[in-house]
Amino acid sequence: MAQTLEQRRRNAKFVKEQDARRGKSETEIKKRSKDQFKSPISPFWLGILGFVVFGGLIFEVISRIFFR
Repeated sequence: MAQTLEQRRRNAKFVKEQDARRGKSETEIKKRSKDQFKSPISPFWLGILGFVVFGGLIFEVISRIFFR
């Protein structure tokens, strides 16, 4: 059965990671993986959340100033 484009991409990523690990000890690999921190939420969703929270606050302040 032929691979899909997504499978090819993931396989290429896996091979790249394995090539980077080749020839290194387990302690080097573990130390390197701990240094990399990936946020559990993307910047896009952080922006949306910030807009909802702070945008509502700004609109409320503006409405209280101009529309007493």
